[in-house]
Amino acid sequence: MGNSVEELQKIIDKGKRIVFFGGAGVSTESGIPDFRSVDGLYHQKYDYPPEQILSHTFFMRKPEEFYKFYRDKIMMTGASEKPKPNKAHLKLAELEEKGKLTAVVTQNIDGLHQAAGSKTVYELHGSILRNYCMECGESFDIDFMTENKEPVPHCPKCGGIIKPDVVLYEEGLDQRTIEGAVEAISQADVLIIGGTSLVVYPAAGLIDYFKGDSLVLINKGATARDKQADLCIADSIGEVLGAISV
Repeated sequence: MGNSVEELQKIIDKGKRIVFFGGAGVSTESGIPDFRSVDGLYHQKYDYPPEQILSHTFFMRKPEEFYKFYRDKIMMTGASEKPKPNKAHLKLAELEEKGKLTAVVTQNIDGLHQAAGSKTVYELHGSILRNYCMECGESFDIDFMTENKEPVPHCPKCGGIIKPDVVLYEEGLDQRTIEGAVEAISQADVLIIGGTSLVVYPAAGLIDYFKGDSLVLINKGATARDKQADLCIADSIGEVLGAISV
């Protein structure tokens, strides 16, 4: 990893408008399960396939079944320890604080980038930290959802079903979030992509807006964009970014 980190350090030192685009691999190092790896949620056995459970249709038809899975595997309410930001999250927040990094664009919904201190974060798939009543629009935080013991959480004001502010299958991405991410990526001189195999669209297609100087890919496995990259590092995103000095 030594030479690769040295190359990355040079790119970061030179960069003035760095953007980070991250996927599930950034969060797995904080103990949050991903979906597509060998040990991911899609390879575990449930009453319904996870792809079906995490769809808009399923949520509307079987909200109780949705919430069983969501609380257990997405909110991780039964976990002995709450997931914490790892070295990657912390280094990105530090780069932003120093004026080197202009934005984080993430496919993750766990809020760990903000917990680490990042301010400009475009959450393409929403966040489990935000929830809203489908009837009156009232907002609810993660503490309300964690403490709520109803099989399906309902709004205390109007009785409507509460939905997590996450993008389910069959739902479109938030237009303002996409526009902000596209603007950040298109203005970047360095784009660092980490913890994603770039197979989830339309999110992965956003990197096509990058026209800057250096494209860096950090992922344990190969990606469809490796040949386009100026630097590819097949290693832990946390270990790689953790070795960078700011």
